[in-house]
Amino acid sequence: MYFGICGCCGPLRPRYKRLVDNIFPEDPKDGLSKSDMEKLTFYAVSAPEKLDRIGAYLAERLSRDVVRHRYGYVVIAMEALDQLLMACHSQSIKPFVESFLHMVAKLLESREPDLQVLGTNSFVKFANIEEDTPSYHRRYDFFVSQFSAMCHSTHEDTETRTRIRVAGIKGLQGVVRKTVNDELQAIIWEPQHMDKLIPSMLFNMQDSEDLDSTPSVAGQDGEENPAALAESCFRELLGRAAYGNMNNAVRPVLVHLDNHNLWDPNEFAVSCFRIIMYSIQAQHSHHVIQQVLNHLDTHNKNTPRVRAGIVQVLLETVAIAAKGSVGPTVLEVFNTLLKHLRMSVDFELGESSRRNSNISVSSGRGKESEERIVQNAIIQTIGFFGGNLPDYQRAEVMMFIMGKVPSPCGLITSRCDNSAHTFLSLPQVTSGFKSKSMAAALPPPFLDPLFSISLMEDSELRQLVLEILHNIIDRHDNRAKLRGIRYKVIIPNVAALKIKREKISKQDVAFMKKHGQQLYRHIYLGSKEEDNVHKNFELLFTTLAILTIELANEEVVIDLIRLAIALQDMALANEENMPMFIRCGIMALVAAYLNFLSQMIANPPFCQHISKVIELRNLDAPYLLPEHIFRDKIPESLDKEDRLLYFQTADMTECLAGPGYNAERLSIPYVPQVTDEDRLTRRKSFVDTISLQVDIMSNSLPDKVDTTGLEEQEREKRRQVMEKFQKAPFEEIAAHCESKANMLHDRLAQIFELTIRPPPSPSGVVSISAGHTQHQSVPVYEMKFPDLCVY
Repeated sequence: MYFGICGCCGPLRPRYKRLVDNIFPEDPKDGLSKSDMEKLTFYAVSAPEKLDRIGAYLAERLSRDVVRHRYGYVVIAMEALDQLLMACHSQSIKPFVESFLHMVAKLLESREPDLQVLGTNSFVKFANIEEDTPSYHRRYDFFVSQFSAMCHSTHEDTETRTRIRVAGIKGLQGVVRKTVNDELQAIIWEPQHMDKLIPSMLFNMQDSEDLDSTPSVAGQDGEENPAALAESCFRELLGRAAYGNMNNAVRPVLVHLDNHNLWDPNEFAVSCFRIIMYSIQAQHSHHVIQQVLNHLDTHNKNTPRVRAGIVQVLLETVAIAAKGSVGPTVLEVFNTLLKHLRMSVDFELGESSRRNSNISVSSGRGKESEERIVQNAIIQTIGFFGGNLPDYQRAEVMMFIMGKVPSPCGLITSRCDNSAHTFLSLPQVTSGFKSKSMAAALPPPFLDPLFSISLMEDSELRQLVLEILHNIIDRHDNRAKLRGIRYKVIIPNVAALKIKREKISKQDVAFMKKHGQQLYRHIYLGSKEEDNVHKNFELLFTTLAILTIELANEEVVIDLIRLAIALQDMALANEENMPMFIRCGIMALVAAYLNFLSQMIANPPFCQHISKVIELRNLDAPYLLPEHIFRDKIPESLDKEDRLLYFQTADMTECLAGPGYNAERLSIPYVPQVTDEDRLTRRKSFVDTISLQVDIMSNSLPDKVDTTGLEEQEREKRRQVMEKFQKAPFEEIAAHCESKANMLHDRLAQIFELTIRPPPSPSGVVSISAGHTQHQSVPVYEMKFPDLCVY
């Protein structure tokens, strides 16, 4: 009776259950019954309200088969689910999806690699389906965690481990595709999910070397490399990151690099950030740069190599972001880099002092060299970033960096001072800088401290100053044509260089009138430094040449000739006891420059005079020419009496006489301005400064001087003043200065008395009291004005 009832009730089972049962063959090896599957699909499409029940029943059967390890039926059930999922697109599919995801979760939870791969493949198919309406309640937290765990599989078998990792990466890619375009699924960008997604991808990208050595996995997954697949997924995720999600996507990358010690060496870190910068939208680049800067701040006390690795990564990001959007944080970038540059120099100096006290020399040198790696990386980053900014931003950066350089007194102490290192970044920042106006490129807040640094005792610092000036002044790239020739030889034909130049603008004329004397002064003072080497003289020659090309009109040409003659006279007189090498170097500099200038202004008589002097030097004094000064023997003294070996002011005045040039100004000797810098730099002693000041005060007095032999009289006068203040007792010098000061105070008192004296009475009332005449004022309302003055 019992069995009869069961047999009779079998046909009474719901149709959807009978259709589902029919797709399962007696032997799972036979696979899914296609005809019965078509019937089930037709039924599901015709009655979509039954989809949820079909899905629930399939899930029930699949769970039972998983527990009983009947994996053949599991595969058939998932294949049926996949086909139903692909065939049915309606709102009724929502409950069916829940059953489907529940079955996928069951497969992923199992420890069987085949079932995990099977569930992953079904999820990927589902992720590629575009649903008509978004899901308000569906969450993928479990799938993110499970797929991430699969990405870190440590299965004993290499091939199986690779299959599981590939499946995990594909699953994460499916989650990304399913969620990033759904505004209701923005939760995927939250840190708890990004902290699983990003490291899983990076782990497989990092492990590419080990996986490349293993054979490819063949089968239903095809031949795939986990590293390449992870990189593709990583790029896709970053490409979909919106403005507000960028920080959450980049932060886990930095944490992963920290946890796995990937900053030293940093090849993988550099590779990661290249991928990031090329994958994100260009307008988000400054977010990445800011993240790396903040990370550098958190590692400010880490080892030098770690900090250098982070800075080099920053350089890569800056290099890719250059010419694009760098956001409003440009100055913040430079401020952070300069701060770390100063910190690195402080670490180096502190380590150096400790080494001198109680640390071995070998370990100290290693530490010092590591800090230099950090400093070079920062300087290179600053230079590259600044060099690729637009001109208007670069000008601001130049001012910003110069503002970080302290006064010259702070720079005098040592070449290793952090201020000097801060200054080292300027040559790269100014490289390629083009400005239409020199006044905009060299404003006083930038020019004044730059010139102050040019008076430092370090020859390399002075070279940097000249290189910075060349970068800014040379707007037509003429240095490349002068390179290789410059100061080494006398240029026989300047026209062959095909130098590009334009007519000087009114703005640049005004600039030279205002700042030209500063330029001449620093060239004059910089040429007589005792530690000058060949490169210093080359750069000085290039400076004079570029000034002639870019900023010289007729008036400036005369000033430059006066400067050259002053340099020659300084080397001949040798009042400061300069070494013979420096004196000959100055002579060679003057010869090279006047040869260049004479051909640039194309004045035949002037060219003839310069060429004649150079020819005589070739015969009688080759050590006064740049071709021979560094290889020929230098004499012990210069023959001042042989006037033919030197450029004569009278001859040049005669050559330039005529229209265009005010040659009479050549007879006025050039004397450099005396500024406060002389008291700030180490070269000017207290006595020298006072003597120069008194010299100028004496020159300002109205003395009657014979115009003949003016140069000799001026030199003799300066020599006497210098000798007086160097050899006279201190009391005599103090009394002399006090008398000058009293005279000045008396003059000022007279002026102030005239300016504050009460106005005389309009009525002419004068009273005499105690022998002194007093003018009494009349109130304004009592004054009598003419009718024409009253309105």
